Amino acid sequence: MSSLSGKQGPRYRHLAGEAEPYETIAVEKLTPIIGAEISGVDLARLVDDGARSNRQMDEIHRALAENLVIFFRDQQITPAQHLAFGRKFGELHVHPAAPNEGDPALMRIYADKDSPRANGEGWHSDVSCDLEPPMGSILHIKQCPPHGGDTLFANMYAAYEALSDRMKAYLDGLTALHDGEQVYRGLYANYGEADRPSYPRAEHPILRTHPVTGRKALFVNRGFTRFIVGIPRDESDAVLGYLYQHAENPLFQCRFRWSENAIAFWDNRCTQHRAMWDYWPHTRSGTRVTVKGERPV
Repeated sequence: MSSLSGKQGPRYRHLAGEAEPYETIAVEKLTPIIGAEISGVDLARLVDDGARSNRQMDEIHRALAENLVIFFRDQQITPAQHLAFGRKFGELHVHPAAPNEGDPALMRIYADKDSPRANGEGWHSDVSCDLEPPMGSILHIKQCPPHGGDTLFANMYAAYEALSDRMKAYLDGLTALHDGEQVYRGLYANYGEADRPSYPRAEHPILRTHPVTGRKALFVNRGFTRFIVGIPRDESDAVLGYLYQHAENPLFQCRFRWSENAIAFWDNRCTQHRAMWDYWPHTRSGTRVTVKGERPV
């Protein structure tokens, strides 16, 4: 069982207070509310090492819970080690549409001068259309452009907490439909990837409770959310439009500038992200491993 599972959650409930110092890693925050760079760890060794690695892995779990997205630079890992690191956090998720790099759980990330689009250009939470959306994603960028190509991450705890009490009360108990059909059909044709007969769709609460921290987070996004269930469509469009704009407030964000062999690991349950495609005609490429999650509540 992953130590980030819901059953293990109470040991992270102290996060609202002053955090204990780390012993085996260094953690440098990008902003006070989201994002941290982790140093003092070699992930290639971590996946195989013994007792010290177990302690280091526990502190990486904690750093993710505290900072929502964590970054590692200069990590020389093989595809097998990338997959093994992901499995330290749980069973791996297979993307319902994207091409892979030889293993179904190793998603290909690639854009160059001939690409019609780049992965993750709009704000979203990965595959939120699944009945059990991913717990988190681990992206390893091996080739990055000389300038541009940053990724933005936003804290959905903060987005929820900044809502008015009246809006929180209105949204409490409402669900929204997340649908992959409009996103995925034809999306990977340039890679020669054939469309599937159908793509996932699911209803999820607009306000979800994180299974580890117990905190509430806003859980709608422009990429996959289609409408709020049980209210008129014009009302749904207006409310969702407000929530999207609210969630994308720069005050909730951090921005990561990639370097070759850097890794980003984000918690999909309480973040959204957006990859900037501002580096044409240069190439950005890598692989992503995604960890399975649970049905939102």
